[in-house]
Amino acid sequence: MKVAGFGFKQDVTLAALREVLLAAGGPEGLAAIATVGDKADAQVLKQLALECGVPIKAVPADTLASIDTPTQSKRVAERFGAGSVAEAAALAAAGPRARLIATRVVSQDRTATAAIAEGDGA
Repeated sequence: MKVAGFGFKQDVTLAALREVLLAAGGPEGLAAIATVGDKADAQVLKQLALECGVPIKAVPADTLASIDTPTQSKRVAERFGAGSVAEAAALAAAGPRARLIATRVVSQDRTATAAIAEGDGA
């Protein structure tokens, strides 16, 4: 199962989400997109999921905090307990023995991040 994880600011645009998804490897073969639970209902993320034809997986914040990520953001770690929301969400949603196939990429306007993981499914 291939999952794209996203982290984003409240004022993110669909263009910024598309940008980071493409930079991380694109939507081809995705089974789902994932983010922290309190952002899973964001309209812009729903639009992206609809475009990609995949569901959104909401990952509880406490689950993100239990996942080690190769990328570390001090601000994100202070808020979520994980170094990267995008990486942790992708890994959590991809299931057991998931591995990152694309580490976090950041949009030019710095409002969105994405990472892609493959795993056995949850």
